[in-house]
Amino acid sequence: MRTSMKFMRTYWLWVLLGVPVAFVLLIQLYFFAQIGWWVNHNPTSSSFMRQQLAVLQKKNPDVKLRHKWVPYNRISNNLKRAIIASEDANFSEHEGVDWDALLKAYEKNSKKGKVVAGGSTITQQLAKNLFLSGQRSYFRKAQEFIITYMLEFWMEKERIFEIYLNVVEFGTGVFGAEAASLYYYNIPAANLGASQAAKLAVMLPNPRYYGAHRDSAYMMRRTALILRRMGSAELP
Repeated sequence: MRTSMKFMRTYWLWVLLGVPVAFVLLIQLYFFAQIGWWVNHNPTSSSFMRQQLAVLQKKNPDVKLRHKWVPYNRISNNLKRAIIASEDANFSEHEGVDWDALLKAYEKNSKKGKVVAGGSTITQQLAKNLFLSGQRSYFRKAQEFIITYMLEFWMEKERIFEIYLNVVEFGTGVFGAEAASLYYYNIPAANLGASQAAKLAVMLPNPRYYGAHRDSAYMMRRTALILRRMGSAELP
C-alpha cells in the first residue's frame, strides 16, 4: 500500500512538472520551425497585426489593415539608414541583443525613475512583433530573447531587416514601409526622401501616438537628430 501511494505521488509529480515543461518546449519548437520557414517565405501577418486588427474590428467589422509586402531592394536606403540610426545603431555588429545598449537604457531609466529608453535591438523588436504582445513581463522578455537568438541563428541580417521593414507598425492599422509611405506621403517606399524617412523612423517607439501627432515639436527635433545620424548608419 505504501509503495503504491509513493508511486502515485511520484507519478503525479512528474505529470505536474513534465506537462508544463513539455508544453513550453513544444512552443519553442514551433517558433524555431516557423522562423526556419520564413527564411525563404514571407510572413503574411504578425502577432501585433492580428491583435490590432481584432481591436479595430470591434468598432468596425469591415476594417482592414494597411499592409503591402515589398522586397528589400524596393525600400529606400534612406528609410533603412533612418531606422538603424534611430533604433539600433549597432544592428550590423551585434548577435541579436546589444547588451551595452540594454545596460545604458537601464541606467538611464534608473536615474529618471521611469522608462525613458528601451535598448531593444531591431531583431528583438521583430521577435516581439512576430510572435508576442506589447505587454511587459519577465516571462515575455525571456521569450523575446529566445526568439531573438532563433532569428539570428536562421537568418542573415538583411533578411531580418527585410521582414522588420515589412511588418513594423507605423500608426493605427498601418504596417510596413510600403503602406506607411503610401499612407503618409502617397509615394512608394522606394521613393522616400531623407526627411520623410527620418520622420517615419521617429514614429516607431510609439507609432499610434505619433501617427496622430506628426507635427509635434518633439517629432521635429527628433527628426532633425536622425537626419544628422543617418550618414553614419551601416546597412547590413
